[in-house]
Amino acid sequence: MHPRGNHAVSRRPNLKLAIARLAEISPNPYVLLDTDLRLVWMNDAYLKATMRDRADITGKTMFEAFPSDPQSESYRQLKDSLDTVLQTGEADEIALIRYDIARPDGGMETRYWSATHTPVRDEAGALKFILQHTVDVTELQELRQLRDEMGVVRRAGAVQARNRDLARESRRLMEFFHQAPGFVAVLAGPDHVFEMTNAAYLDLVGMEDILGQTVEQALPEVARQGFTEVLDRVYRTGEPYFGRREPVVLEARERGKAERVLNFIFQPIFEAGGAVSGIIVQGYDVTEEIEYEQRQALLINELNHRVKNTLAVVQGLAQQTFRNVEGADAAIATYKARLQALAAAHGLLTESSWSPARVRDVLTLTIDAAFGSFEDRVLLEGPDFLLSPEVALALTMIVHELTTNALKYGALSNETGKVSVSWTVEKGDCELGERCDAFTLTWQERGGPPVEQPSRQGFGTKLINSGISSRRGTMVDIRYEPEGLVCVLEANLEPLTR
Repeated sequence: MHPRGNHAVSRRPNLKLAIARLAEISPNPYVLLDTDLRLVWMNDAYLKATMRDRADITGKTMFEAFPSDPQSESYRQLKDSLDTVLQTGEADEIALIRYDIARPDGGMETRYWSATHTPVRDEAGALKFILQHTVDVTELQELRQLRDEMGVVRRAGAVQARNRDLARESRRLMEFFHQAPGFVAVLAGPDHVFEMTNAAYLDLVGMEDILGQTVEQALPEVARQGFTEVLDRVYRTGEPYFGRREPVVLEARERGKAERVLNFIFQPIFEAGGAVSGIIVQGYDVTEEIEYEQRQALLINELNHRVKNTLAVVQGLAQQTFRNVEGADAAIATYKARLQALAAAHGLLTESSWSPARVRDVLTLTIDAAFGSFEDRVLLEGPDFLLSPEVALALTMIVHELTTNALKYGALSNETGKVSVSWTVEKGDCELGERCDAFTLTWQERGGPPVEQPSRQGFGTKLINSGISSRRGTMVDIRYEPEGLVCVLEANLEPLTR
């Protein structure tokens, strides 16, 4: 009996110490590596098998303690096995590996090993260490080399390596397949049985698992819409089918009926002999894209309608305001023509949903609106080049003024004069060193009445001088040459995505 207040001393053996002692004296070589592959503990059998001192290798990484050429098969086998444990948390084995060991005298000794790498987890379940159990099979390997069957052993090692590589590549391919952003399914046989589906396909159809079912069994609504007949034709003829923006009604169990718009392909799978064995279904859900385009078209049409109404109101206000003003008829006519040019430009941009417009289209529309069919009186020459909507509007107003002036005073005021409109595009520099398109347009009149520089600058000239871009590098040069007016517009324009 102990005196009251004293604690009894437990005489049970410390189990952990006992296990550690057993591992220390075990005849089997063991070494413990942390997740950085550093050697943190090894038993005496391991030191004896590797001809090393504990102080020399403790704290070093496996490949620092036992160097090997990173390009060698030995290095790759050992590294792959350790990486597999780190990545999967599962044990891995190397049936046979040649890994030479340095002798104390500095020479290298050929060794063959069989190794097992086992994950060691902490109390929370996280991977903490890797326990390597190695068996020196050098003598066995040397005995095998003396036998004719040694070729079989080598082939077995090669098969093992190939199988490991194939298994690793197969896992990677399956990961890519399941994580592909587009929907993918593989249908087998003439009945179109689901053999493989990725996550995007299951999400599209609202199912969790349809493998082993035919299309008609898993997706009867798709069959009712005629797609099984299309699959039959692809399977029979070997010709792929391309579906572009096709509406498909899907009756997902949880989400209910929904209409989607899809871009997809039914691609036949051919066997070695050329026979069709299945079909790959691959595509993208473009429903949101279609809905966005519809909303955008609606907004643009509404904008165009309001712009036209506003221009009509402005034109009506001008007519009412200056109706009784003596001598205002000419000004009203000019004002109306400018509004009509602006309305025509808005119409051109609306037709293309306010996307970039071609230079030739802008010039043709503007000149034709003011002059009519210009045939050989106006020559247009330049590359196919796109202008942003803002630049297209500015160019419309400037060309309208140039055309109007040519009709009143210049080359288009008689029956013989002509106008040459040419443009070029070169690579240039914008502000802050950005790349730009250096756009140059030249309006040149010939064959009209003699030209003289006007005594005053009207609104039209001011509008032309404002240029077609607010960026630095914009320049307008108007020359009143005796043979005819020449106007050169230069501007640095941001490149557009074509």
